[in-house]
Amino acid sequence: MLYWLYEQLSAGGHIPVLNLLKYLTFRTGMALFTAQLVVVLLGSRFIRFMQIKQGKGQPIRKEGIERHVIEKAGTPTMGGVMILAGLLVGTLLWADLSNVYIWAVLLVTAGYGTLGFLDDYAKVAKQTTEGVSGRLRLILEILIAVAAITMIILFGSNPPESPNLSTSIAFPVFKQLVVDLGWFYLAFGAFIIVGGGNGVNFTDGLDGLAIVPVMIAAAAFGLIAYLVGNYVFSQYLQLHFVPGVGEAAVYCGAMIGAGLGFLWYNAPPAKIFMGDTGSLALGGGIGAVAVATKHEIVLGLIGGLFVLETLSVMIQVAYFRMTGKRVFLMAPIHHHFEKLGWSESTVVIRFWIISMMLALLGLATLKLR
Repeated sequence: MLYWLYEQLSAGGHIPVLNLLKYLTFRTGMALFTAQLVVVLLGSRFIRFMQIKQGKGQPIRKEGIERHVIEKAGTPTMGGVMILAGLLVGTLLWADLSNVYIWAVLLVTAGYGTLGFLDDYAKVAKQTTEGVSGRLRLILEILIAVAAITMIILFGSNPPESPNLSTSIAFPVFKQLVVDLGWFYLAFGAFIIVGGGNGVNFTDGLDGLAIVPVMIAAAAFGLIAYLVGNYVFSQYLQLHFVPGVGEAAVYCGAMIGAGLGFLWYNAPPAKIFMGDTGSLALGGGIGAVAVATKHEIVLGLIGGLFVLETLSVMIQVAYFRMTGKRVFLMAPIHHHFEKLGWSESTVVIRFWIISMMLALLGLATLKLR
């Protein structure tokens, strides 16, 4: 919104103070600060409101970690509402709202956030760990992802040297390798976005566990968006230039700020959980940025922790159905380590370290050639 105001006012003459708004780095930093401020200001009041409305809070799985039933009982959920408030305000205030990539990632964020909210509401209202039908939720996630990808394909910009880039898969390291899928790219892109949303959802099981890796991924993809959206930097690093996608860095900055604000209240012991409202929205948003920047495969490294958490669930379920036995003591895998005797804080911090290492490995592929 402020960027639009800058364009309107600067058309009538040179205004030195407003010139700051033309710099992507300045607007990204301000989006981070704004989002964090919104979440922190909402925090205490929102938590008290949710405690009153939810009463018993989020239901805890009785077959899960025994101490969680005692320690986490009564903690309210839907903290994702706080995160989304900061993320949306920060993005809408500082991003270029004429940019299609901004609206595509916001569509996924708001759509997945709404699905997560309905799921959280059902769990709290019925006091059960079962929310919205998994099949229905998956179908709606796919439809939202397809709608966002269609926006990018139809209204996004392709560089002259790669006219079909928006429907293609670009590979890290092998930088000249591009595979054009045509409209079949919708299925691939939807897989990335849906996988991102559910990966963060599986990871969100301990105080502070999911939000820090989300911020790490947002920081990495904010940098990628900035580089890929800049012709000079993209040429130097031999990356595929995507005109206009640099604006997604503002969105990523707002996600980091909202995450920092939320961590203030979600740090152990958590005063509120993000719930599916936050985890689906944040994961889906990161997946959408990966699609927009043409770094879908790199997401597998930068978001490697989310991949590991998802794979642990898939392996556990498949192996149990085939043999009646379990590979892990409990899935997702963070609970496996708790069962082994690791304290919650040990699991969380070590997983943060793994997430940082994988993100750095993913970023390293930008320079490899």
